[in-house]
Amino acid sequence: MKTSPRHGLARVLSKCGLCSRTQAAQWIADGRVEVDGRVVRDPEFGVVQGRHRVTVDGNPLDQPQRRYLMLNKPRGLVTTANDERGRDTVYRCFDGAGLPWLAPVGRLDKASEGLLLFCNDPAWAARITDPDMGLDKTYHVQIDTIPDERTLAALEGGIIESGEALRASSARLLRAGEKNAWVEIVLDEGRNRQIRRLLAALDIGVLRLVRVAIGALRLGELGKGQWRELSAEELAALGR
Repeated sequence: MKTSPRHGLARVLSKCGLCSRTQAAQWIADGRVEVDGRVVRDPEFGVVQGRHRVTVDGNPLDQPQRRYLMLNKPRGLVTTANDERGRDTVYRCFDGAGLPWLAPVGRLDKASEGLLLFCNDPAWAARITDPDMGLDKTYHVQIDTIPDERTLAALEGGIIESGEALRASSARLLRAGEKNAWVEIVLDEGRNRQIRRLLAALDIGVLRLVRVAIGALRLGELGKGQWRELSAEELAALGR
């Protein structure tokens, strides 16, 4: 007979989309969570969903309404809920909106801008960030030089940096000024600070880095620091 898997209590709360795992652990430590009518203060306490009755502040653990949205992340914000160094986070953009707990789907570093997804559906987020989904990510990058065809080809050819293979799926010149230029770089995989590391290896400095698309979903005219819900058509397109 197949037995249902046990999961840690904090993980169960976060996977339901109610909160982050860090918040869940704090709720549990504060005595706000009960399992089968008994207060449990161990975030790793094993729970079998469907067998155990979990409540938070006396309320049953119901699935919240699923929300999916996009944010035009401003430069200078950290992609985290709570920053130990006290820096402003992307959640500042949601102040006063009355949204449920939403987690970022992927990341943008502090100095980067543009399209960032949020949801309270961990299973959907896992699919979107799965490399097998094949969702290209498109960036517009201002650099401190005018690239020639050889430089663009080098970005696509890739490098080995710190034991990692880094490359752009495609790179093309968008426009150029006297001393700098904008290039469009498309990635078909996600590695930490991949574009910055790739350009640094070619002795090219990044002035601005803006993610403008994830798959078919484009940032469009959404204002800096603004957010909106994804449409059913956009969700379907991402799901493909």
